[in-house]
Amino acid sequence: MLIDLVSHYPWWIIALVLLIAELLAPGFFMIWISLAAALVGLIVLLLPTLGLLGQALLFVVLALASCYGYWGYVRPHMDRRSDQPLLNRRGEQLIGQRYVLDSAIVNGRGKARVGDSLWLVEGPDLPVGSTVEVLGVAGTTLRVQSSVG
Repeated sequence: MLIDLVSHYPWWIIALVLLIAELLAPGFFMIWISLAAALVGLIVLLLPTLGLLGQALLFVVLALASCYGYWGYVRPHMDRRSDQPLLNRRGEQLIGQRYVLDSAIVNGRGKARVGDSLWLVEGPDLPVGSTVEVLGVAGTTLRVQSSVG
């Protein structure tokens, strides 16, 4: 009985070490291998006559299956698109909006008032007070073009 208990302990220890590694460096990778080690520990507990080679092969198969299950099933469901994909991308929310230049665009650079703040803009030279439309965002600079109307 003591030998039976000892034979599955290494798998529990491996599972615990991998779980701790996952907690220290999260990446949803070690946890699946940890799950495989825990399953091998459970199987060895139920089938104590399983040899070391059989345990190792079972671990490899379960580790590959759990990783494949993660990449094929769990991860695609975790990457669901948000219904508000621009929620934390303020600059991208401004694309298509129109603003008035607070300072002229000279040599391709100026400033536009967006709400209560000023944003750097890049675009064709335009005078103060011109209306511009945001075409894109590069960091904290808006790429604009003249907007008529």
